[in-house]
Amino acid sequence: MKNLDFAAELHLKLGVPASRTVESLRLLRAFLKLAPRQRFEVIKLVEDLAAEEALPDHPLS
Repeated sequence: MKNLDFAAELHLKLGVPASRTVESLRLLRAFLKLAPRQRFEVIKLVEDLAAEEALPDHPLS
């Protein structure tokens, strides 16, 4: 940030962000740098992985 007083004030008010928050912001920044087609592929991959986790390991019947 260019305005160090502003950054210091935010730090005092909000504290230090959690490492998970910082990592999420890094991932978001990387995602936004991708081409639209690559973004689509990442979203599809995450959706597929989430769907696989939702399925039970064994059949219910």
